[in-house]
Amino acid sequence: MNTTQQSNFEACIQACLDCLRDCEYCADTCLSGDMVQMMAECIKRCRDCSDTCALCARLMSRNSDLYTQMCGVCAEACELCASECEKHDSDHCKRCAKSCRRCAQSCREMASAA
Repeated sequence: MNTTQQSNFEACIQACLDCLRDCEYCADTCLSGDMVQMMAECIKRCRDCSDTCALCARLMSRNSDLYTQMCGVCAEACELCASECEKHDSDHCKRCAKSCRRCAQSCREMASAA
């Protein structure tokens, strides 16, 4: 793996970890709010996304043969989460959506580069 590939790997892993953190925070904050039922879809999407990001980062960290497929799945999970979070006005949802969009782009690039 050359230096550029290694740098792209590290950037994507970091994007996944950042997204995981922001999704967990968003879900937790939504669960702590007064309108939990209204935020059910947001919480579900955030949890799916954070789990997917965690697995994606782990597979890339060990250069698994499955990382390209997982990056594709992760990009899809991030897009679904971002679309849901963008429906809400809270700062944590907006931050989560931005993080998801960055991660989706990075994962898509990793999936297509292989």
